[in-house]
Amino acid sequence: MDPSPSSSSQQLYTRTFVLAVLSQSVFVMGNTLMTHHTRWVKALGGTEHDVGYVMGFGALVGLIVRPWMAQWINRIGARTMWGIGYLVFAVGALSNLLLHELAFPVYVVRSIFGFGGAIVFASSLTYVTQISPRERHTEAIGIVGAGGFIGMLVGPVLGDVLIQSSNPVSEDFNMLFLLAGCFMILPGLLLLLLPPTRLSESRGNVKLRDFISIIRQHWPGMILLVDIAFGLCMTVPFGFLATFIDVEELVAPGISVIGLYFWSYAGWGLTVRVGLRKWPDEVGRRKVLLVGMFFMTAGMFSYLLVDRDHVWLIIVPALICGTGHALMFHTMTALTLERFPYAVRGTGSTFSLMALETGMICGAPILGIIAHRSYHQMFIVLGIFVGSVALLYFYSSIPIWKERARLRHEQLGS
Repeated sequence: MDPSPSSSSQQLYTRTFVLAVLSQSVFVMGNTLMTHHTRWVKALGGTEHDVGYVMGFGALVGLIVRPWMAQWINRIGARTMWGIGYLVFAVGALSNLLLHELAFPVYVVRSIFGFGGAIVFASSLTYVTQISPRERHTEAIGIVGAGGFIGMLVGPVLGDVLIQSSNPVSEDFNMLFLLAGCFMILPGLLLLLLPPTRLSESRGNVKLRDFISIIRQHWPGMILLVDIAFGLCMTVPFGFLATFIDVEELVAPGISVIGLYFWSYAGWGLTVRVGLRKWPDEVGRRKVLLVGMFFMTAGMFSYLLVDRDHVWLIIVPALICGTGHALMFHTMTALTLERFPYAVRGTGSTFSLMALETGMICGAPILGIIAHRSYHQMFIVLGIFVGSVALLYFYSSIPIWKERARLRHEQLGS
């Protein structure tokens, strides 16, 4: 049995945890460079339809192979799979340099670097929950996500600097893809400083039926619908935002509009996440999650304020959606993972992200069709959907809150 960091104490901010956050933060810098990939699809002659299909296909491939990925995390360990994810992402990013027309290889390469990112996120979630105290899992996931916000502050802006054109051609993206691949070197080296976690005692064959059996045994419930809604929302900043800015001709003299958006989104999101890191434990994860969903819903409608005459108002949806992201991701992930024990935590992390990617798969092509007609219509559809899911989750939480109140009343009475 491999040695593993102890999670029995209440200490969270250890050397191992800090190194894990640093590794993930640098990865996100490279990953968010690829938010400009949708612009590259259009530079190759594609439309919003093509952007949606490329995003959806990549997410679909990732969804199909995730069950086996989950079993491999359980089998060979989260740290090892984390490193494999960095390698796969680098290969995918660099492979874009070999493509010069919008054809099937574009879909394949999008799937490769997307799958690499999927391995990284599932493995990192698994690792940090395995090394952190059970009572502080939500905080641990939140801080790792805060490191991701730091990455968002750098990646999209750096991409704008590298492309340097509001109407780029395919050759303008060469340095971006090269840098995205090279960004994986430092986080990979940081992983070498992390101790491996204890492996699952079950080391048999990696089979789909084992994955399905584990999911059925530890079914998370209604929270999966929230995961799907969140995934749908993430198609905006990490997919459609760049093309929205180009199509609507959003130009601010002397400043990158996408940079302005992510500085606001990630900078404020980082502040909220760190400042309120203990809030889920104090008031309840479900309540914090619902507050985050309210902000995400409002944020989608606030995009309607933005047009070429009011470019600076893009700060408004950035701040509101950044707040929603900061409150939603770690709480919904912790609620999804809480039913999965240590030995199958890799399966739980993967299944949580599968639900998120289901939102992208189902949403990206449909949203692409709507965006081709009107981006404002797309934002309205998103706002209505997320708001409806929030109402459903609120309704499903009422019996749980009542039962907890009853138990507290009985304890006080005794």
